[in-house]
Amino acid sequence: MNPSNERYAGRGVSSGKEEVHEAIKNLDKGLYPTAFCKILPDMVTGDAEYCNIIHADTAGTKPSLAYLYWKETGDLSVWKGITQDALVMNFDDMACVGLITDFILSSTIGRNKHHITGDVIKALINGSQEFIEQMAPYGINIHHGGGETADVGDIVRTVDAGYTIFGRMKRADLIVNKIRPGQIIVGFAGYGQAIYESEYNSGIGSNGLTSARHDVLHNSYAVKYPESFDANIPSELVYCGSRQLTDSLTVDGRDYHIGKLLLSPTRTFLPLLQAILKEHRSSIKGLIHNTGGAHTKVINFCDESVQIIKDNLLPVPPIFGLIAEESGGDEKELYKVFNMGTRLEAYLDTEEAAHAVIEISSQLGIAAQIIGRVESSSQTQVTLTTEKGTVLNYQEH
Repeated sequence: MNPSNERYAGRGVSSGKEEVHEAIKNLDKGLYPTAFCKILPDMVTGDAEYCNIIHADTAGTKPSLAYLYWKETGDLSVWKGITQDALVMNFDDMACVGLITDFILSSTIGRNKHHITGDVIKALINGSQEFIEQMAPYGINIHHGGGETADVGDIVRTVDAGYTIFGRMKRADLIVNKIRPGQIIVGFAGYGQAIYESEYNSGIGSNGLTSARHDVLHNSYAVKYPESFDANIPSELVYCGSRQLTDSLTVDGRDYHIGKLLLSPTRTFLPLLQAILKEHRSSIKGLIHNTGGAHTKVINFCDESVQIIKDNLLPVPPIFGLIAEESGGDEKELYKVFNMGTRLEAYLDTEEAAHAVIEISSQLGIAAQIIGRVESSSQTQVTLTTEKGTVLNYQEH
C-alpha cells in the first residue's frame, strides 16, 4: 500500500468501497447488470414495458466542511449547497440510465442539536425546493414527498443529509452500458459556470472530501472544532494542511475563499442529459458518473474485456491542484479518489455523434471534449494519461 492509500484508509474511508462491493456481491443486480443504476420490474402497474428505479445517497462528509465554514463565517448559504450535493448524487446517477424527469424524492436529515441550529435545518430543507424550481424550466419534474428530520446526537457529530429518489420509465428508453472496442469517449466538465449556475463551480463534487478537508486545512480547526472529525483518526492525519478556509485561491483572475471552492455544490448534468437524450439517445452506448472510484468507476460497468484509454482529459481545475500540493498524494490515487475535473463520460459509436453532444454541452456553458477511446483487451482496464504526461493503469480485480 502506498503512502497516500494509507492516509486515505487511516481516515476511515475508501475510494473503491471494496468492503461495500464485497458485502453486496451476491445481491441481485437487477434486470440489466451493466446499467449504472439497478433496474427493477415495474411494481406500480406491473407493466412489462416499464421499469422502476430507486436510489439513495447523501452528501458524504461534505457537511463537516460546511459546518466549519458556517461556524467561521456565519454564511448559511453553504447549506443549500449541501442539499444540492445530496440530491445530485442521486439524480445524476439515475440520469446515467436515461431517467431525466418525473422523480419523487424523500429526505432524511439527522442532526446533533448541540451543534446544528434550526436555521441550518431550514436552509437544508428550503434548498431542496430551490433546486426543484431551478430544474423546472428545463422540463425536469421533481416532486417532494416530505421526509424525516431527527435529533440523533448519539450517532451524528454534526449533521447528515440524504435523499431517496424514485422514478419510473419505459424500458425501451433505458441507457444500459454496452461499452465496446471502437467507441469514442466524451468527457464533460464538473467545473466552470453552466448557464443554470449562479457562480463559478470548482468541480470538487462530493467525493474525496474527507481527504480534501484534512489535507488542505490547518490543524487549528482540530483544536477549535473537535466535533467536526472522527476522534479515531490518527492525530497526524487530522487537518494537516497549511490553509485557512478564508485564504484565497485565484481562478481565472478572480480570488475565491478556499472554503467556498471546496464547498462548490456538485454540478447536476440533468439539463445537459435532458437535451442530449432528446436528440441523441440512440447514439449513447454508455454513461458513467465519475463519483466513488472516480476515473476507475467505469470498470464496474463493462460486460466484456476492454481497455478504456483516456489520453486527452479536460484540464485539471485549480482546486485539485491545491489538494495535490497540500496532500503530496501520488497521481494514481488522486485520479481514483477525485474526478479531477472530468465528472461525466459518454460512450458513443461515431465522431459525428461525439461532436453533436459536445456542441449541446457548449450551448449550456459546460466544457466538453473527446477524452479517449475504447480498445480490445484481454482484461478490463483503464489507462490514463494525466495533464503531467504520466501514464496510469488501473486493472479490474
